[in-house]
Amino acid sequence: MLRLALPNKGRLSEDTLTLFADAGLAPDSRADRALSATLGNEFEAIFVRAQDIPEFVADGAADAGVTGWDLICESARPLTTSLDLGFGACRMVVAARTESTIQSVSDIEDGARVATSFPRVTAEYFKGAGRSIEVVPISGATESAPRLGIADIIVDLTSTGSSLRSNGLREISTVLTSTARLVVRENSRDAEQERTLCDLRLALESVLRARGMRYLMANVPRDQLERVKEIIPGLNGPTISTIMNGGNMAAVHAVVPAARVYRTISELKALGGEGILVTRIERLMA
Repeated sequence: MLRLALPNKGRLSEDTLTLFADAGLAPDSRADRALSATLGNEFEAIFVRAQDIPEFVADGAADAGVTGWDLICESARPLTTSLDLGFGACRMVVAARTESTIQSVSDIEDGARVATSFPRVTAEYFKGAGRSIEVVPISGATESAPRLGIADIIVDLTSTGSSLRSNGLREISTVLTSTARLVVRENSRDAEQERTLCDLRLALESVLRARGMRYLMANVPRDQLERVKEIIPGLNGPTISTIMNGGNMAAVHAVVPAARVYRTISELKALGGEGILVTRIERLMA
């Protein structure tokens, strides 16, 4: 059984467990404070702080893990991203007081104090920008640092920017964008472990690919099939099949984006389509 390090709390934990459950790897049982659980009799999950997961994987305490790209970058440990999971999206940004005259990183004076929970990434970013600043490590409430006089500038995570604005701050630049990643060590795996982790990646990837897609079936007039192909091209074109005793009607099956389903149905109806059925997809392999 391979060991996976997963986030122990918060939205990242919830989204991770939902993804694994959809892939057939739901925890066998887990109390709120349980430290481990079996996932589908295939893996052992250990639940730890998201910021500790890069260390657990890099040091071999876990064979793979799920955590944010921001935390992976801050750890600077030798890890390989096996799969971008897409959720937990946020940006790490440089922000200053709303009333500040700073418009870009180049306007920040050398020696400026920058408060952040990501001192390594922050130092590297400003070095790359040619700015000599003083990093002020802070474990929480970063947005209050300028108001309290702790620092002039902050580097912090944001999703919408609303929290920054409510604290009298505005974005200056983006340091990096982050999503949840499935990560593994760069080496030290045998062939069997490699195959198992590859199977895990494929299972998770198939679930992620299926999200936002729908399977559509409809009966359409045969003389409209060329138009149907334009409306629902599918992955490799729609599947067309004969309907027993269907006369001039043919059955069309295709995978379509969920965001376009309402428009697709309307367009098929306009062509004389009927018996339209749309269903969710659990997994979708490339």
